Amino acid sequence: MLAKIFKRILYVVLGIFLLLNIMAAFHSHKFTHFYAGIPKAKKPEEMTALEKTSAIFFGNKFSKSKVVDSFTIPHQTINLVTADSMHLESWYAKADSNVKGTVLMFHGHGSSKSGIIAEATAFHQMGWNVLVTDFRAHGNSEGEVCTIGANEAKDVKAVYDYARALGEKNIVLYGISLGASTILTAVDHEGIKPEKVILEMPFGTLVDGVKGRLRMMHVPEQPMSTLLAFWGGAEQGFWAFDHRPQDFASKLNCPVLLQWGLNDPRVTQTETNAIFKNLASHDKLLMVYARSGHQSLLKNEQAKWMSTVGNFLH
Repeated sequence: MLAKIFKRILYVVLGIFLLLNIMAAFHSHKFTHFYAGIPKAKKPEEMTALEKTSAIFFGNKFSKSKVVDSFTIPHQTINLVTADSMHLESWYAKADSNVKGTVLMFHGHGSSKSGIIAEATAFHQMGWNVLVTDFRAHGNSEGEVCTIGANEAKDVKAVYDYARALGEKNIVLYGISLGASTILTAVDHEGIKPEKVILEMPFGTLVDGVKGRLRMMHVPEQPMSTLLAFWGGAEQGFWAFDHRPQDFASKLNCPVLLQWGLNDPRVTQTETNAIFKNLASHDKLLMVYARSGHQSLLKNEQAKWMSTVGNFLH
């Protein structure tokens, strides 16, 4: 009798385990792909019961971000090719006079270079050239697959190499969210050596990044964050649990400004503190924005951002 009960319980547990892995595999595939020409995914409150059920079990397709060129500063469109033959699109705007250097700018997951036009304009006003790039599978760049920073590090390297080839000796890297985490990955994986770095709200590890997304969806973090990270890496050919930007920070020796919003629901203070602690640089600053979440810190707390960033770049 006990043996039969135990066997049934074992079958139920095994069934649940298999179901969770199947769901995680579907969700990971959808989360790492962006599709051009499809409508934007509906919000939960806009879905029918059948659509909600499908979304829970199989995930939603995400539309590829679109670029809206509202960058009013004169700029040219640059096309770059990465080491793995991905074609990227960038905007390059030269400073008017007394050029201080070039800021290479990288946006967040599901966004595009349009999403950081305000920051690009601010850097330009401070006297910097700006080179703003769409990651692969975003905006006007090639591809459908996003590896949450693993392969996007090659995008950062391609942009960095282009700026160096122009003769630029004073390069600053700026990234927000995925862009910030990918900068840390590129420093570790690609060996780039910028003069300064500004990181805004980078996730600590890939698993942490998934946990942040699940919190936004009001879904329990475990076990799905581990399963989603595993399947996302497995489907794209890398070991997800080695994707740890907080550890990659130990390779960053130049001056670093790390910025974070106190009300950020996606990136925790623990992650932020771990990154800051691991930064090898002796010239580093952690700035916390008390009225901000996971958003444009410039737009939400403009005076503080302009003062902090301006002093850091001085």
